[in-house]
Amino acid sequence: MDLKARLVEQALAEGFVACRICRPWDVPEVPARLEAFVQAGFHGQMAWMEDRMAWRGNPAALWPEAKSVIMLAESYAPEHDPLAVLEHPEKAAISVYAQGRDYHDIVKKRLKRLARWLIEQEPCEVKVFVDTAPVPEKALAQASGLGWQGKHTNVVSRDWGNWAFLGSVFTTLDLEADRAEVDHCGSCTACQDICPTDAFPAPYQLDGRRCISYLTIEHKGPVALELRGKLGNRIYGCDDCLAACPWNKFAVQASDMRYHGALRDAADLAELAGLDDAAFRARFSGSPVKRIGRDRFVRNVLYAIGNSGVAALRGPAQGLVDDPDPAVADAARWAVERLAQV
Repeated sequence: MDLKARLVEQALAEGFVACRICRPWDVPEVPARLEAFVQAGFHGQMAWMEDRMAWRGNPAALWPEAKSVIMLAESYAPEHDPLAVLEHPEKAAISVYAQGRDYHDIVKKRLKRLARWLIEQEPCEVKVFVDTAPVPEKALAQASGLGWQGKHTNVVSRDWGNWAFLGSVFTTLDLEADRAEVDHCGSCTACQDICPTDAFPAPYQLDGRRCISYLTIEHKGPVALELRGKLGNRIYGCDDCLAACPWNKFAVQASDMRYHGALRDAADLAELAGLDDAAFRARFSGSPVKRIGRDRFVRNVLYAIGNSGVAALRGPAQGLVDDPDPAVADAARWAVERLAQV
C-alpha cells in the first residue's frame, strides 16, 4: 500500500472512525462566514473568536509550511437515549460528550501517536490540533470529505452520524487530497425544530447567544430571564440538535469507553447545588465540566432547580440566595421565586 492508504489504516487502528485529507487552503469560504458570524454578534462573549479571526479564517496562515491537513473523526456515540433525562426534571442533564473523560486529552494522545507513526514512515514535520487552536475544523472536515456541516452547523456523516470529535494533523508532506463532501441534509429541519431556544435564525446559522451549550458553558454572569425557563434541566451543554439528526441511524459505537464515564447516570440537582469549590473540583476531576468552575456550574444547577417544578428543591435553592457569587445568588433567588408558585 502507498503511504496514504497505510495512514488511513493506521488511523482506524488507533480508534478513529474516519480519516480524510485536504489542503490548508481548501476552505476559502471561511473568512467571509466567520466575519458575518462575528458582525452579527452571534459569538456572544467568546471574544477569542474575534481576536484570532486571521488565523481561524485561514488555516494556511496558521502554519505556512504545511502542505496537507489530515482530518480525523472519533466517535463518542451514546449507548442510551441522551434526551431521556429531560423527562426527569429533578435530575441533571449533562451533554454526552462531557459524561466521561475530557476528550481533549484522549483525542490529542491518539493524534500524537498517529503523527509519530507518520514521521517514522517518512520524515516530515507535523502539528496536531484538537479544538484548542484557531483551526476551522468543521470547514476542513467538509473539504476533506470527512462529512458536511449540517443545518445545526455540526459535522454530519452518512457513515457515522454526528456524534464525533474532530482532530487534525497538519504536515509538511504533500499527501493526495480527498474529494470534498457535499450537503445531504435535504429538506430535513429536525435539528432546528427541536431547539428549545430557537438558536437557529436560518439553516446553517447558529446564534450562539441563544444556544444552550453556549449559555451553560461559555456565558459568564446571569443568563437572560427570557432564556432561563428554556434551559430545562440542562446544566452543561445540550444534545437536542445532535440527537434529532436522522443520520445517527448510522452512528458508530465509540471505541473508547472512557467517554461513557461516571456522569452517565444523572445526578440529583439537590446534591449538585450543595457543592463548594473543593467538592466541585474533586467531583469533576478529569472531566470537561471542570473548566467552567463551581460558580457557573451551580448557577446552571439553580436554573434547572427553578425549572423543575419540584417543591422539595426550594430548600437547596434558598440556601444559596446569599452566595458570594452574584450570578449564583441571583439564580438562587430566581429559583426560589419560581418554586414558590408550585
